[in-house]
Amino acid sequence: MELPAASAHRGLVPWLGLLLAAFWIPCTRAQFAIVSTHAVIGEDVILRTENSPPDVIGFMWYKGAEMNYTYFIGSIALSISQYITGPKYSGRESLNSDGSLLIRKVTPWDRGVYTVAAVLPNSHRVLGYGVLIVYRPMSVPTLKASNTTVTENEDAVVLTCDTNALKIKWLYNAKMLRFTGRMKLSDDYKTLTIDPVRREDAGNYQCKISTRLISYESEPVQLDVKY
Repeated sequence: MELPAASAHRGLVPWLGLLLAAFWIPCTRAQFAIVSTHAVIGEDVILRTENSPPDVIGFMWYKGAEMNYTYFIGSIALSISQYITGPKYSGRESLNSDGSLLIRKVTPWDRGVYTVAAVLPNSHRVLGYGVLIVYRPMSVPTLKASNTTVTENEDAVVLTCDTNALKIKWLYNAKMLRFTGRMKLSDDYKTLTIDPVRREDAGNYQCKISTRLISYESEPVQLDVKY
């Protein structure tokens, strides 16, 4: 059920005023909450609720950790299918009758804490909170070496991971690389220098990027060490 682009006018204000004046009550059953969610920039994402009260009559959504009209996204009254939008409604949001919030084509500005109020009879409400984490799109990293055939104790090698990811891990023979005193990482973790190279450094190297949603590894680069 999509929220209209209209603001909270045209006869919709009384219901909003009733909700804003409602009383908060603690939840005695399993905690009502928003399921914290991860998404990639540009994707559609649904923020779902869990442990919703059985007698709920409406939902109110806010961008932030407090019920302030400045952060009001929108609300839905289930029995009369009445919708209201607020200052934080961007035109990409839709409220559903199950209490979930759909956000189309998420942006970095959508990330953060959200608050939802389940409105109950007698003007009571229960609050739930959750977090939306938004990642930048990532592509498979590419690993390049300054030289793949080197001489022990004479040469150095520089491995460079080409990626737009912020967090990088290094693999050696498909396992986490154990760094030695001869290895140095750049400040952005994208460049690994081994100086000097020794025979035990021979093998396959990869760089790996990952989030809660995806994980990519570069094609292995084989380092040969002559001695």
